[in-house]
Amino acid sequence: MVYETYNKITSEDEFMRMFRIYRTTHEMLKDRGYVVPEGFNTYNYFNRHCVRDGELVKELMMFQVQKEHYPGDRILVLFPDNKTIGINYMKDVCVRLRDLQIGKAIIVYPGTFTIQASKAVQSMNSTEESLYKVELFSERELVVNITHHEFVPKHIVLSTEEKRTLLRKYNIKETQLPRIQITDPISKYLGVKRGQVIKITRLSEVSGRYISYRICY
Repeated sequence: MVYETYNKITSEDEFMRMFRIYRTTHEMLKDRGYVVPEGFNTYNYFNRHCVRDGELVKELMMFQVQKEHYPGDRILVLFPDNKTIGINYMKDVCVRLRDLQIGKAIIVYPGTFTIQASKAVQSMNSTEESLYKVELFSERELVVNITHHEFVPKHIVLSTEEKRTLLRKYNIKETQLPRIQITDPISKYLGVKRGQVIKITRLSEVSGRYISYRICY
């Protein structure tokens, strides 16, 4: 089976690959505490809403979600079809965020970024005063949900209050906690910021359950 998309033939394997990316993106945001309605990440929904006349339309894959307890915390997810993302695309993203009154975006891209576009993203993410924050994921990073691997333990990001409670409980400073890099795939998946603490729960045949903590740097 094949699907025609933008004057090129897309194999069933490619179509299923994009569905897996779409599904993983929804799962990732749900794990971050965003509200993802049931059924939005199913194959039937994807086929119904992202395909037109047999063509997979990446523009239709775009979606936005909000935090469960903070409806003002919204994020827009985009799936550009461009193999190379340039500065003009980033300008379009900023306009779209402005019009939707959303401050955060995730771009799931198929190819590469130009130097100008990369610098624009770095600039937006470098200061707290920036109007928009943009996360970048290559499509290949999201084909498989890394947290579903049998050897990956459960990771949960602590709230600010939970972090304070942890430090008080063990009478330690945050500099004494083991570290996890902000570029670590799990940190990136969870959208962890520097200074946040991740609780890691491992199952052990000896102790049953082993809990550790790492601070993102």
